[in-house]
Amino acid sequence: MSTFARQTGARLRAALEILADEPKGLHVRELWQLVRERVPLTEEEERRNPNGRTKGEDRFRWHSVDVVRAGWLVKDNGVWRITGPGRKALFDYPDPADFYRAAYAAYRYWEQNQHRYDRVEHILGALPDGTWVPLPVLAEYTGLREDALADRLQGARPPGWYRVLDESGGISTFAPMDEERDTWFRLLEEDGVRFEAPDRAARSQLLATEDLAALEEPDAPDETPSTRAWLLRAGRRLGEWRDEEYCALPADLLRTLLPGVDRERVRAAVEEDLRHLSYTTRAEKAGEFHDFLTRMRPGDLVAASGLGGVLVGQVTGEPEHVRNDTGQRLFRRAVRWRTTAPVPHDNLPEALVAKLSTQRALLDVTDFVDDLQTLLDGRRPAGTVARPREVELPPATRELAEELLVPKAWLDECVALLRERPQLVFYGPPGTGKTYLAQRLAWHLAGRENTVVVQFHPAYSYEDFFEGYRPSRGADGQVRLDLVAGPFRRLVERSRDEPEHPFVLVIDELNRANLAKVFGELYFLLEYRDHAVNLLYSSGDDPGFTLPRNVLVLATMNTADRSIALVDAAMRRRFSFRRLYPNEEPVRSVFRRWLADRNADDTLARLLDELNDRIGDVDFMIGPSYLMRPTLLRDGQVDREALGRVWEHEILPLLEDHHHGQDVRVREEYALDTLLDAIAG
Repeated sequence: MSTFARQTGARLRAALEILADEPKGLHVRELWQLVRERVPLTEEEERRNPNGRTKGEDRFRWHSVDVVRAGWLVKDNGVWRITGPGRKALFDYPDPADFYRAAYAAYRYWEQNQHRYDRVEHILGALPDGTWVPLPVLAEYTGLREDALADRLQGARPPGWYRVLDESGGISTFAPMDEERDTWFRLLEEDGVRFEAPDRAARSQLLATEDLAALEEPDAPDETPSTRAWLLRAGRRLGEWRDEEYCALPADLLRTLLPGVDRERVRAAVEEDLRHLSYTTRAEKAGEFHDFLTRMRPGDLVAASGLGGVLVGQVTGEPEHVRNDTGQRLFRRAVRWRTTAPVPHDNLPEALVAKLSTQRALLDVTDFVDDLQTLLDGRRPAGTVARPREVELPPATRELAEELLVPKAWLDECVALLRERPQLVFYGPPGTGKTYLAQRLAWHLAGRENTVVVQFHPAYSYEDFFEGYRPSRGADGQVRLDLVAGPFRRLVERSRDEPEHPFVLVIDELNRANLAKVFGELYFLLEYRDHAVNLLYSSGDDPGFTLPRNVLVLATMNTADRSIALVDAAMRRRFSFRRLYPNEEPVRSVFRRWLADRNADDTLARLLDELNDRIGDVDFMIGPSYLMRPTLLRDGQVDREALGRVWEHEILPLLEDHHHGQDVRVREEYALDTLLDAIAG
């Protein structure tokens, strides 16, 4: 045997020797340090891999799978424990090379019999409460060796593993460690198994061979009222799929799973067989495999995407586990393709094309079943598949312009900007009516019921804005974390039900939050509405999130907090901007129109002009809303006392904040009497 195999065997055996003295197990990091002390690494094994671990440690972890498959080792959230068969293996194989050979042989046996072990797990998951099955009966029924099955159950411990007993109803055949015996019997009692003797299960609860066949009936597929539709990635094999009339999912390294298998069993198989993948990838693949094996069914529509476009057909067969001409393992279904040439992406609904930008191998696209059915039925050419209608934004009205005291042409330009790019920011100093204008325009475009207002602040986060985990109390009284939708996600989901109507999110003080932190991956969708992205808290079963075209964003930005020039280029590229400054139209005339409507003279307007001339910096000027108050007028004249209160408690504090640290005597420079004298002269 090679030096590599002998070193690997020595380390794996050393690991079990160490664990034999640790009944509760050790975390793999601690265990590895002890192992490398017994079997030092070579110079080549000391080199680091991209994951930061040494090559020696990666090899040790990789080949530990052989020991798990043999049933000699249990891994539980990073903690490794030896099993009863593992202790026996230490006695049977004192030589490291023999130990490694035996472990590898066990792995090869598992690899060749994955479909049989999957049948075992299916049966165990279906055992009625208060029953058990003899090891010889289960082994003969599934075609497995008794010793291999017994060891495998000890190592993998699938749900219900402890309900496989020896012929007498005991556990002596399994050679459990002393500390495991009580646990084993306790689990049996919790599942309703009775005992004829302290260590013998009641034979009246035994299941015979004929009882096992009934347990292998596949789970009923999801009951759905209509045909489902599915989108798969064929890539360069699109032509092969069409010629050989099938669709498939790659399934390398994954055991055989039966048609109709339940989601939990698929998840467990993926967690064990594909553990080298990331957590999110495993969750994603578990959802895809379950969809393909259980939720998809004959009669469903299927669209296969590849070079040149999309083929559309109908599923005609049940899933099979096969190998293709390159030896790759696949889950495969027969399909009758009804389009002889790929349909160009430009001839498909935009929202369906957006799904193609996700990296999922299989997506449920039942929302588009009617669009795909038109291609199958030949009711109209593929090039005329209906696209979602662009949302119609109502034009500005004279009534709205009069209410807001701004020219109708200015509002028309705002609506035009939103038609071109559905994100618009009103920016300017305090008091220029940005928030009022944004909210009233949103109500005009979408109605109050389809408008949501949020205010950003420095502590605002993605979880507040879109979705995040929040503690809640379950029915059992225990605290748990639930994924809760935020205001933007709730608005988006409502908008999908009415794609022809606009929905508006109004963000007040946009620039006060960390925008990259709040928007996250949604930043991308603001610019690319025809794409889909995977969300931060995606479960892996989601088909990718898209931002509907009928969702608009109106935002305000206070330039006294941060200049528009300081906003990053990514945000400026995604929003259109409109200035609202006190010394420019339309704000400049707003105040005078408001005064004229109340038959008041222009004293307050001239006072504001004088104030802003003294301030000078347009980003810090004072807007007219501070003085647009009926309480400041009495019979068309300025109420000097009321004006003094506003000046003292609202305007001067703003100016003191603006000139903080500067050599400016605010209360002298901006004294109300001084400014009134200036405009009187």
